[in-house]
Amino acid sequence: MDVPKMTEQTCTAEESGAVVIMDEERVDDLQRNGYRIIQKKNGFCFGMDAVLLSGFARVREGQVHIDLGTGTGIIPILLEAKTEGAHFTGLEIQDAVADMAARSVRLNGLEDKVTIARGDIREASRLFGKASFDVVTSNPPYMNDNHGLKNPDLPKAIARHEVLCTLDDVCREAAALLKPGGSFFMVHRPHRLAEIISTLKEYKLEPKRMKLVHPFVDKEANMVLIEAVRGGKSMMKVEAPVIAYREPGVYTDEIYTIYGY
Repeated sequence: MDVPKMTEQTCTAEESGAVVIMDEERVDDLQRNGYRIIQKKNGFCFGMDAVLLSGFARVREGQVHIDLGTGTGIIPILLEAKTEGAHFTGLEIQDAVADMAARSVRLNGLEDKVTIARGDIREASRLFGKASFDVVTSNPPYMNDNHGLKNPDLPKAIARHEVLCTLDDVCREAAALLKPGGSFFMVHRPHRLAEIISTLKEYKLEPKRMKLVHPFVDKEANMVLIEAVRGGKSMMKVEAPVIAYREPGVYTDEIYTIYGY
């Protein structure tokens, strides 16, 4: 699912404050605080799932946050724009992608608020220390070996398939990174919901909020947003669903509100 149309821009190194933009890259206007983001022209770009997660997640004043598998860095950048959190970190394993995300941070002058770290999700708690964050988010790979063919483009395959980490890895490390009572926010696919809830509970992450996302009002859900609390009590609120499109090509007002238009 694509994001609402953004304004594609080009800029020189001088115009971007000495941040180099490669020939194969573009700079998109995020329509938030004047922020922009660097993305590949023909590569993997962030989608509606990341935007919805940034609207679903809650980072309170003074809290510290980490995004596991941050890709372009879209979630830390949007959360910095939308919340009063103290600091935001994005963890990304792919060198080229992490470099692109770090350049987006510099492009927006957010070096004091957002950090992009290169590293493996499976080692996150060792890299940052246990109980180091108030909030963890993740838009992890949705597909395991039983769900579809892997994309021959490795960066896209890593983003979409459990090539370098599994759902179990993400939940285990989220639980280890969180302070007691901290929140983990994730977007995933509804067909894995039973597995998601089971895995969260295995790591003492208690599901507390859930919201389904439907492409159209008469179509079944194709995304699920879920919040789990480390050591929380057993009670989950199922919130009203999100409907993405009013008609083909026309987003609902809620989508534009979440995105920030």
